[in-house]
Amino acid sequence: MTAYNHLGQCVVDLDRSRRFYESVFGFIVEREIHPPDDPSDRLLGLNPPLGMTACYLRLGSLVLELLHFSEQVAVQPKTRIMNEVGLTHISLSVDDIAATCARVEEFGGEILKDTDIKAGIFVRDPDGQLIELLPMAYYQSLNS
Repeated sequence: MTAYNHLGQCVVDLDRSRRFYESVFGFIVEREIHPPDDPSDRLLGLNPPLGMTACYLRLGSLVLELLHFSEQVAVQPKTRIMNEVGLTHISLSVDDIAATCARVEEFGGEILKDTDIKAGIFVRDPDGQLIELLPMAYYQSLNS
């Protein structure tokens, strides 16, 4: 048996990222933990000290783990493109794409205007994570 657990995402500023996901999309904080460096360093393949905080946010069945390291310098990756192997984006359906885009900018994100196809658009969170915004009708068509 296999069950979905969560998605993990490293962030530079935990408070800023929490506000973004809570205020823009309605995620709810489930818990925040401060695991010890040992054995977390081995699990994550990082050298101690880590000073890790893991904040778990929930939106329906989606759990997003925001990882922050107070003792490690966050490494800004290059901008990913869609045909690059690996996870590419988070996709969320929203009631009002235009209103959500306004909140994205209000809370430090970026709207990728060139991607607007009227039935969907990409935005970035404050750390550059790609998020695809689709209408709620798309979600409902998948879950009916």
